[in-house]
Amino acid sequence: MKGLQVTGISVTTASATLVEPVDFTLQPGQPLTLLGETGSGKSLLAQAIMGILPDDLQASGTLIINEQRFTLPQDAGLLRELWGHTLASLPQEPWLSLDPTMSVQQQVAEGYRYVRGQAKAASAIAASRDLQQLGLQDAAPRFPWQLSGGMAQRAAFAAARAGGAEILIADEPTKGLDVARRDEVAALLRREVADGGTLLTITHDIALARQLGGEVIVMHKGKVIEQGRAEQVLHAPQQRYTRELLAADPAAWAARQQTIVGSKAVVSAEGIRLQRGGKPLGVPQNFTLHAGEIVGLHGASGSGKSSFGDVLLGLLTPQQGKVTRHAAVDALKYQKIYQDPSALFPPTRTLAQSLDDVLRRHRIASTRRDALMEQLALAPELLTRRPDSLSGGELQRFSLLRVMLLDPVFLFADEPTSRLDPLVQQQTIQLITSLAREQKCAVLLVSHDRDLLEKGTHRVIAMEDVA
Repeated sequence: MKGLQVTGISVTTASATLVEPVDFTLQPGQPLTLLGETGSGKSLLAQAIMGILPDDLQASGTLIINEQRFTLPQDAGLLRELWGHTLASLPQEPWLSLDPTMSVQQQVAEGYRYVRGQAKAASAIAASRDLQQLGLQDAAPRFPWQLSGGMAQRAAFAAARAGGAEILIADEPTKGLDVARRDEVAALLRREVADGGTLLTITHDIALARQLGGEVIVMHKGKVIEQGRAEQVLHAPQQRYTRELLAADPAAWAARQQTIVGSKAVVSAEGIRLQRGGKPLGVPQNFTLHAGEIVGLHGASGSGKSSFGDVLLGLLTPQQGKVTRHAAVDALKYQKIYQDPSALFPPTRTLAQSLDDVLRRHRIASTRRDALMEQLALAPELLTRRPDSLSGGELQRFSLLRVMLLDPVFLFADEPTSRLDPLVQQQTIQLITSLAREQKCAVLLVSHDRDLLEKGTHRVIAMEDVA
C-alpha cells in the first residue's frame, strides 16, 4: 500500500517521555493534520518520521513507508535514504530551508538535477515551469531574502517537491503569514492532495485545518487527545481540551465591548506621507491614540503597518507630516513588542542576565520583575534558561515583561501573536489588554487576523481603506 503507516511511534529522552505512542495511517489523496498548541509534541512526531530528531531524543515504534518497514530506533538512519524522492519536509521557517546565496530557480533546479538525476538544462526548464505555476516566475532570479513571507513559503514548497517526493510533511506552513498568504499556502497543499500526493500537516492554525479537511489528530502534552474526520473534530469535538482550543480561536471570541475613550491623547500624527522605494504607502494621514485605548491596525503584508508604527515611535521619519508624543518626554516610555520575541534577547545569555541589564540601567528593583513574572504566569526557574529553550509563548511573555518594567505610556505591538498557538495567543492579548487598562497605556496592535482585531481592540484601522 502506498502512503505512510505509523504504529506506536513515541519520542523519549533518557528520563522522560515527550510523545506517547501514536498510531495513524496516511494515504495518497487524503490529508491528515496534527493540531495542537506549542509544545504538544506535533513537530517532534514529524521529526521522528523524518529521522531528524536531536541527538538527545530517541524515537521508538514502526513506520511503513510505501510498503517498506522501518523499526525505530535502529532503522532511523535508513530514513535519510528516502529524503527528497520519497519523503520531503516543508519547514515552518522557509528562510531556514532556502540557501540565501542561491537564486530561487537554482534551488528548485537542484532537486531535479541531483535527486531525480535530470540533465542541467532539463532541470532548469522544470524549475521554471514549477515557479510559473506557483506565480513565482518574476521571483526566479531573486535570492530568498528578497522575497516576502508568502513568496518564500511558495519557493520552499517548490524546492521540497522538486525531487519528486510522494509524501510531504508541512510543519506550521502558515506561521507568521497574513490571511491572504495563508490561503495561498492552503491552496498549494490542497493541490498537492488533489494530484494524489500524501500530505501530513502540523499546525496550530485552526483555519488551515478546516481548509484542508480530511483527518485531524489533536495533540496535547505529548498525547493524542482526539482523532477523527475534520468536520467532526473541528465542529463537534468530544474532548474538553479540543473545545478549549477551538474556543481560543479569535473567530469564536465574544464580541468586543465598545469603549468610549475620554482620556488624554498619548500620540498623534498629522499629514503623514510615507513611501517605500518611491511608492506611497497607505498609512493613516491623521491619527490620534488615547491613554488606555487599544487600536488595531490591519492590512496585507507590505502595506506599511510596521512602518507606520515605527513613525509613531520616532524610529522612522516620514516624507511628510508631524508626530506629537503628548504624554512623556522620555522616549523610553514609547515601546515596541516585536513579532519575533527572540530579537529582544541575546541567544547566548540567560533571561536573568538580559533582564538584569534592564534593571541596573533603569534602577528598577528586582521585586518589580518578580511581581510582573507572577502576573504573567512565568515560573522563576525560566530565568536560568536561554531564549532557545523557551516556547514562543513564554518568550513573548518575557518580551512583554521587559516592556512593562519601563511603565510605558505607548506600546506598538507588531504582530505579537502571529507565531503563537490559539491558547497562548488569547492569553497574550488578554495580557496586553490588562496592561492598557491598568497602566493607562495606549496600544497600537498590528495583526493579520481581522477577527482578533475586531474582538480584541476598541477600533480597527484597515490600511487598504486609507489614502
